[in-house]
Amino acid sequence: MILVVGSSNIDLVASVDRLPSRGETVLGYRFAQSFGGKGANQAVAAARAGAEVAFLSKLGADANGRLIEQHLAAQGLSRPILLRDAEFPTGVAMILVDLSGENQIAVVPGSNGRLTPADLRQHRELIAGARVLLLQMEIPRETVFEALRLGRECGLTTILNPAPAAPLPSDLLRLVDILTPNESEAQVLTGSTDPAEAAQILTGRGVGTVVVTCGANGAFLTVGKKDVTHIPGFLVETIDSTGAGDAFNGALACAVAEGVPIKSAIVRANAAGALATTGRGAQESMPTKDDIEQLCRSGVRQMEPRQRS
Repeated sequence: MILVVGSSNIDLVASVDRLPSRGETVLGYRFAQSFGGKGANQAVAAARAGAEVAFLSKLGADANGRLIEQHLAAQGLSRPILLRDAEFPTGVAMILVDLSGENQIAVVPGSNGRLTPADLRQHRELIAGARVLLLQMEIPRETVFEALRLGRECGLTTILNPAPAAPLPSDLLRLVDILTPNESEAQVLTGSTDPAEAAQILTGRGVGTVVVTCGANGAFLTVGKKDVTHIPGFLVETIDSTGAGDAFNGALACAVAEGVPIKSAIVRANAAGALATTGRGAQESMPTKDDIEQLCRSGVRQMEPRQRS
């Protein structure tokens, strides 16, 4: 079983021709309300990829919280444990998506910021019953730290997606078995704009395995202090990149829980991330296990990293 501990949000999504510059107002041509939060997205992604998934999150005692609870009940999660906070509202994300599928996101955490280490300790049996623990940074850092500590204590494989990006202390990183930053997050963590170099810096700080995701360019993998391996991405027609990284992490956790070797697990995760960009919205576009396997068998891969313009 995979245990995902993390955020649940209502997403407010506006489609625009192009993303605004600083201080600029742009007009949109489509608006949608959907379900998000990196924790919930990754839990749904892992379940769609074929895993048994438990999910621990905290919602507000409000209408948005009730909507999320009803939605997650229909997403195939084996144990959705949704705590309530009477003081803070359910989290909200405001997302702009341009014609190329690129996005800008602002998150108001709300009740996600009230998930505490004590909440985790009260559900220790849930952690002990899992094989893989998947975390992100949309809940308080001290809660992430406690989850990693408990996960290590219970013998789980710990995966941390360090998003939103912020510098992380070495004592936290040493509790992470697999770290999955994207390029910008890797730069925040290390100061390097080179994903391969960033991966090596992070393993030097105590992370067992680092996977730096690079969108259509695939991912860079390093295990321990070995050389970095580039694992190509898949070529697809992108509509909306929202949730692609979450699809990657959910599928990766699923493959790791199944005992798939890490390079093959990343191929699956790359396929899931690519497929997630071919639909609109986050959870709505998470691919199924069959979709992922089909793309892995027949999809065209980007064999060399594409140069940025």
